Amino acid sequence: MINSLDRFVPDDLAPYQGLKTGKRKLIQEVISKNTEKLVDSISKVFDLIPIKSGMTLSFHHHLRNGDDVLNMVLAEIKNRELKNMILAPSAIFSVHEPMVELIKNENIVKIYTNYINGPVAEAVSQGYLKERLVMDTHGGRPRAIESGELPIDVSFIAVPTSDHLGNGNGIDGVSACGTLGYAISDLMYAKTKVVVTDHLVNQVDQIDIDAKYVDYVIKVSRIGDAKGIVSGTTKPTKDPVQLKIANDTARLIEELGYIQNGMSFQTGAGGTSLAVANALKSKMIERKITGSFASGGITDFLVQMHEAGLFEKLYDVQCFDLEAVKSYKNNKNHIAMSASKYGNPYDNPMVDQLDVVILGATEIDLYFNVNVTTDSHGSLIGGSGGHSDTAAGAKLTIITTNLLKSRTSMVREHVTTITTPGETVDCLVTERGIAINPRRVDLLEKLKNSKLNIVTMKDLLAKSIAITGIPKVKQKSEQIIGVVRYRDGSIIDSIYKV
Repeated sequence: MINSLDRFVPDDLAPYQGLKTGKRKLIQEVISKNTEKLVDSISKVFDLIPIKSGMTLSFHHHLRNGDDVLNMVLAEIKNRELKNMILAPSAIFSVHEPMVELIKNENIVKIYTNYINGPVAEAVSQGYLKERLVMDTHGGRPRAIESGELPIDVSFIAVPTSDHLGNGNGIDGVSACGTLGYAISDLMYAKTKVVVTDHLVNQVDQIDIDAKYVDYVIKVSRIGDAKGIVSGTTKPTKDPVQLKIANDTARLIEELGYIQNGMSFQTGAGGTSLAVANALKSKMIERKITGSFASGGITDFLVQMHEAGLFEKLYDVQCFDLEAVKSYKNNKNHIAMSASKYGNPYDNPMVDQLDVVILGATEIDLYFNVNVTTDSHGSLIGGSGGHSDTAAGAKLTIITTNLLKSRTSMVREHVTTITTPGETVDCLVTERGIAINPRRVDLLEKLKNSKLNIVTMKDLLAKSIAITGIPKVKQKSEQIIGVVRYRDGSIIDSIYKV
């Protein structure tokens, strides 16, 4: 396998002098073609493709709030005064604030993404985006790309290490961010694929980005700051209320019979989620349980559980901290997966093989619908990511949250925006009680003699109202500025201008 352009330097054809003219000509053509892949600037690749007004450009978010690549492209769009551009980044963070000006000037008129926060979220919430925002899930995005529903003209793929041909990975170089799962559908299905790297090498030992799909390679001074990938607190909470929630959650999982050999598990990177994992860890050690796998965005805490022998494998679509990056580089049982393999409902995804998933909520209502897309005023603050993918796939979906935050009830009569349908949510664990979805008669039967504080959702709402009073319901504006799409592409809710 040829891993380096240096093996085909135009000035040195000596090894091929004995070959027939036709074969030597073919080799020269290969050299020429591969040399043309390497471009010295974003601006040059805009000319070569060429990138024009109205095109759809995509990006991945493995560098999260440390990403520079999307901003480089935004600067070029601005310099060239391109209009009516459509962006399809897998997520948007505060670092992408330069996008706001381009939205207001209609350089960018439509956005497809799975998660959005910061200044761009504020601008879109206020109605500045000309066309509607489309909020997909982590599994729904590759479904849309691979089905042709979301055609991409050019994909810019930030790759921490690449050779001249475009073979690359995320584990080497100063910007190493780990797995590159969200980029794979873009790499395979975009019309033109551009690798952007700040670490150009002669040979890539581990290839996660395959050069056969790559059209251009750009070497830049910096693709981003890997420290910006850190998500959540990275450590279990020490807050007594959240620790109670975590311990009750672990007891609930145990009483429902899910702590057993071969179990599979996913949780987030927040303090409460990691405290649940910590409590689960204690129970697994006590009972000498070995799970089959933990999955999703991988944290140092899940790495520790794996290294302690509590899970046989880690399936990783995105590293949430730098320790997870090191683990992926060095551990053969820490396995990368594409976003499609993670959550695409038509790709036999890993989420459908989960036993237990622990998720958070901005709001949850009497019907177990969950909102993590907007706040209670309707302003964009996030998005599904893998929330609704995992809720649909796992055998047991548990939402954990304080009942009250800043004197605001997390339980509402109706959520402001539906991110995850209540039919896929099984349990809510708060410090003031645990509610089980009435649809899960089997779970209620198992818990009928439990000493856990099992209550109804109406009980929890009543408890919160007794403390905070009846919350005011904010009237939605009539202007729809976006839609929430489920993993299968169906629209499950609308997002309104604030």
